[in-house]
Amino acid sequence: MTNQVIVLDKLSDWNFEAGTAELVTADDYLSEARFLKQRDVQIINLCRSYRYLSTGYYCSLLAEARRHRPLPTVKTMLDLSSKAMYSLDAEDLDDMLHRKLHRGRKQVEAQSFTLDVFFGYCQISDFDDIARQIFELFSAPLLRVEFQKQERWRVNTIRSLNVNKLDEAQQAFFQDAFRRYQTKRWRSPRAKSVSRYDIAILINPQDPLPPSDTKALNQFIKAGKDLNVDVEVIEKKDFGRLAEYDALFIRDTTRINHYTYRFAKKAESEGMVVIDDPGSILRCTNKVYLAELLSSRRVPTLPTRILNSGNLKRASRDMSVPLVLKVPDGSFSRGVHKAETPAEVLEKGKRLLKDSDLILAQEFFFTEFDWRIGILNRKPIYACQYFMSKQHWQIVNYDEKGKATEGGFKAWRVEDVPPKVIEVALSAANLIGDGLYGVDLKQRGDQVYVIEVNDNPNLDSGVEDGVLGAELYRTVIGDFVRRLDQRHSRDAVGS
Repeated sequence: MTNQVIVLDKLSDWNFEAGTAELVTADDYLSEARFLKQRDVQIINLCRSYRYLSTGYYCSLLAEARRHRPLPTVKTMLDLSSKAMYSLDAEDLDDMLHRKLHRGRKQVEAQSFTLDVFFGYCQISDFDDIARQIFELFSAPLLRVEFQKQERWRVNTIRSLNVNKLDEAQQAFFQDAFRRYQTKRWRSPRAKSVSRYDIAILINPQDPLPPSDTKALNQFIKAGKDLNVDVEVIEKKDFGRLAEYDALFIRDTTRINHYTYRFAKKAESEGMVVIDDPGSILRCTNKVYLAELLSSRRVPTLPTRILNSGNLKRASRDMSVPLVLKVPDGSFSRGVHKAETPAEVLEKGKRLLKDSDLILAQEFFFTEFDWRIGILNRKPIYACQYFMSKQHWQIVNYDEKGKATEGGFKAWRVEDVPPKVIEVALSAANLIGDGLYGVDLKQRGDQVYVIEVNDNPNLDSGVEDGVLGAELYRTVIGDFVRRLDQRHSRDAVGS
């Protein structure tokens, strides 16, 4: 059973039943050598301040260094310190709240109200689901959340409360919430699997074009069983449970300023194996960065120019049309526009520059298909040709309503792919890292050009697995096992 330690500035701040938890002062936790040796410990940090570089901050910081599990983590402290940081996390929370407060009897006349959330519980039963989600997003013991109605309901502020300043009613609620938290979360933790490792696959069930379809996800789970690894699908709402796993595999469309990036950062900070790692997401999701990186390392690419509002007009005159204009963080052919004339370059470029300070202009180079070479740990593991959508210049064609039509595909044995294609793909992917990448390339005769490097390439049943079948999924999960084994070996040597 996990040992639970409650850390306080003063022991007199605690006026409750602690159950099996140990009470210690922050000074003792920071200074006593015995805590350096303890394992399987949860630290409930109830210091009066979580301010940056405060005693409370250092308690959670050192808890993470000691491989204890602090509540809250340093990341949560930092997130709560800035409205700009937590407002992004609370987007789905805003939507849930708005729906709840505008349905029949639950409509609220006031323009604001507050909700106290203690260990994921609140005193208003109608808001139990919201309280739980708040705790999963911002795992801190005592939170006060203020909701405000402007055009719609949204989270206005989230702040921590001090246990030593609770009134009588709050104290009774705190005792009950703490008891329930101990009973449900720590005295009866998630049953330990007999498998070697636990791998979480992050998905978004609402994504119309997910990187892996349901059949492929099931193949990953089956591959895990074959390799004695427990593979479990999770969603955005499971952020608070992430540390339960040994590794994270993101099968959701990644973006910066998006929860996928926060999942990757959290997994990395927890010492987990993560694909896509934050560095790969950062490098691959921005086409401006990729263009500069590939150009500076002399990887063959189509002629490309970075445009801004200052050079757009000159580029529209100087560059040969047609051109392909791209926003830096587009995906699945979104944010990619063809300009047939200089006037179109100027018009479409101005429109794209309203949302991004920089865009890319790339020479139009039509081919009937694009190569996609899947690379894992600096080795090609699959190859596929994606054909252009019928009577269109892109693989994915979106109509005016946003409906997508895709072209055909053909899977290839890696050894049958022209060697130059594999060589160029590896030269591009190796600049990013040793994760899982899909390198898109165009080929015409002996000419091979990198279009982009994707950090979460599609792995769909019946498409990318057309040659290897189930072996493709075992290869991916097997690489997680390899990385986890290496990490455990390093930890064993260092301990």
